[in-house]
Amino acid sequence: MRLTSKRFKTAKNLVQDKVYVIEEGIELLKKTATAKFIESTEVHFCLNLNPKYADQQLRATVILPHGTGKNIRVVAIASSESGLNSEDIGAERIGSEDLIEQINQGFTDFDVLIAEPDMMPKIAKLGRILGPKGLMPSPKAGTVTKDIKSAVQEFKRGKLEYRVDKTGIVHLNFGKVNFTQDQLQENLLTVYKSILQNKPSGVKGKYLKRMYICNSMGPSIELDYSIL
Repeated sequence: MRLTSKRFKTAKNLVQDKVYVIEEGIELLKKTATAKFIESTEVHFCLNLNPKYADQQLRATVILPHGTGKNIRVVAIASSESGLNSEDIGAERIGSEDLIEQINQGFTDFDVLIAEPDMMPKIAKLGRILGPKGLMPSPKAGTVTKDIKSAVQEFKRGKLEYRVDKTGIVHLNFGKVNFTQDQLQENLLTVYKSILQNKPSGVKGKYLKRMYICNSMGPSIELDYSIL
């Protein structure tokens, strides 16, 4: 039987059985952050999507105006003739066939993998390693590009890739609890607008059903998105 900590029970008691406007919700979000570390803030969109259908899949990117508060580890795969180095582009590592082989041997100590289009045929064999971790480069996610340097810098500044899971939910971090109220609100509104703008063509009926925010270790807080 799973036990609930006193800390979590105390935090959960702060959340009323109601739908909060965004300002109240974020204020409550910060109050319920009672763990002994700086928690991440999460948003969860319950969407009317069945991703087994091609026209109901959702995968896109969004750039948070205030970043995520996390150090995003980015590595890049480019041709050996590119002349790029990790210090110039701001990546943790950059390589060619050598990096592909290291990943094939199990190296996945990164959050984002960016690749030049010409390198994708060589990267294809890494699908069994990168696919389950959501790290496979994709043009739609902005991780397959000729402009490696710009792509690395965008992800370092707070660009996020998101996709709907098999249950029709999108999960995203949108900051840290030590961000200001305004910073969290701006990040959250940016994510919300991106979800709406990337609405799949196959949606039938109501697209967004519910929207929740929470901390890494805190209770969920339902938001009233109808007035955003």
